[in-house]
Amino acid sequence: MKIICDWENCKKIGSYKAPIERDNSKKFKLLCLEHIKIFNKKWNYFANMSNEEIEFFIKSDLTWHKPTKSFNSSENFFNILWNNALEDKLNIFKTSGYKNFKKTKLTSTDLDALDIMGLKHEAKWEEIQKKFKYLVKKYHPDKNSGSKKFEDKLKKITLAYSQLKMTIGKK
Repeated sequence: MKIICDWENCKKIGSYKAPIERDNSKKFKLLCLEHIKIFNKKWNYFANMSNEEIEFFIKSDLTWHKPTKSFNSSENFFNILWNNALEDKLNIFKTSGYKNFKKTKLTSTDLDALDIMGLKHEAKWEEIQKKFKYLVKKYHPDKNSGSKKFEDKLKKITLAYSQLKMTIGKK
């Protein structure tokens, strides 16, 4: 059984999908080649939209119409990664008084974090902050054409900084 074009009084085979509604790709009509060309010339996705709605659509298209989160959001990728990446054998981070916990010396995790950031093991907090800001600017994907290599490097740097912030940083 062949599907006939949905254009009025057309008896040709309808092989091309034409949307019935702007935001519903599941509802469509089938048109022949001649009528799909006419439809496409007249189709305006932004018809009946205000300038503000069009501007919002274009901006949200940059993120594939997915909501974005700020870097300090609890749903941020780095926070999720951080919360699942470290082992807390002493339950220091799970107790309410971990901020008051004083470290007498650096752990191997702290030393690794300093190495990732290219810092000496006796680095002060102000030096760590300055180096972090420099590295974020250097390896940010926007400055490196979205390179996955630089993105992965930035993730490691951010995790290292988070580790140092919790153990060395001023509360």
